[in-house]
Amino acid sequence: MNYKLTIGWLYPELMSTYGDRGNIICLKKRCEWRNIGVKIKRLDLGFKIDDLKMCDLLFMGGAQDTQQKIVSHDFSIHKVKLLKDMIEEGIPGLYICGAYQFLGKYYKEADGNIIPGLGILDIYTENPGENHPRLIGNIAIRLCHPELVSGSQPNGDSDLRQNDKEKTLVGFENHGGRTYLGRNIQPLGKVIKGFGNNGEDKTEGAIYKNSFGSYLHGPILPKNPHFTDYLIKLALEKKYPPCGEAGKKSINLSSLDDSLEWQAHNAIAKRVGIAI
Repeated sequence: MNYKLTIGWLYPELMSTYGDRGNIICLKKRCEWRNIGVKIKRLDLGFKIDDLKMCDLLFMGGAQDTQQKIVSHDFSIHKVKLLKDMIEEGIPGLYICGAYQFLGKYYKEADGNIIPGLGILDIYTENPGENHPRLIGNIAIRLCHPELVSGSQPNGDSDLRQNDKEKTLVGFENHGGRTYLGRNIQPLGKVIKGFGNNGEDKTEGAIYKNSFGSYLHGPILPKNPHFTDYLIKLALEKKYPPCGEAGKKSINLSSLDDSLEWQAHNAIAKRVGIAI
């Protein structure tokens, strides 16, 4: 079967302050290398609802408070409802930093001003102000769910190996806001080194159905090929429901030479002083 995916890039001009466009490049190339037809749909200010409906995988990057306010105004009630419905239906999505915060109930600025979120995820974010430092630096987390891996494995001479019990993501975080998870939201991972959601409870990111929020910039996907492929696999299995025995997932991605990607992953892991 000739697979095809449409990746929706929400607010590429406003919500891509920290190089998160690299995630789109990574998704696109890893599809193309497997001969998966891929189209990037740019969902800019004023985008049409029909354009969002056609997307099989969603991505939204990070930005500062000003950009988040603009995006908040642009997201009409109808767009909020559609995005919420797509998330509830299991359309995969990756939401980084400001986008992750934006899916929650609200973002409280340092001066106390409240920026309403979309209210899709049971999370909220507060910036404690200038007396509290930004949470900045390289970060490594251990995934809370071992299935968040595609089978892509490290190779080469690296001393960093992943196994079924310990799966990691690495990246770079830079945020003043502290995010707190509600009861119905599970963290993406537990912090090994770094700050994570709030620098207090050792959680990082959030998972809701097939949607993932995270503070990991870097960007996150080029240094974590196993997670990238997991997102692609989710999108394909959602669009092309498998007909295998007892609903068994039948879409298997072909292997790629990920030696460079794992070298980048391992370099960050070593920089923060972990060996797994």
